[in-house]
Amino acid sequence: QVQLVESGGGLVQFGGSLRLSCAASGSIFSINAMGWYRQAPGKERELVARITSTGTTNYVESVKGRFTISRDNARNTVYLQMNSLKPEDTAVYYCNVQIATLPLYNPRDFWGQGTQVTVSS
Repeated sequence: QVQLVESGGGLVQFGGSLRLSCAASGSIFSINAMGWYRQAPGKERELVARITSTGTTNYVESVKGRFTISRDNARNTVYLQMNSLKPEDTAVYYCNVQIATLPLYNPRDFWGQGTQVTVSS
């Protein structure tokens, strides 16, 4: 069994900052890419940021320069530092982690429970 526990969401004013964390635990042999998605009401879930096992990152255009994704491999944790937040960043944020639970097993996607981020104008 694998568990992903997210934390760090909340209510913040326009221009404020939040830091999301997502810690993976359980039956983990290896972790590949880690990422953050978000889903606003009435919209499809979108990829916000992603970081590979070698540290390569990519971001959706709307958050470039404001958000930073990072990972702590010793703690099996991925972070999303969000600065200069805007009301359009309001959404439920989900972490996504590619985990191989046993040697020679292909990694598969695991999802966090979601954390609400609300930015007031």
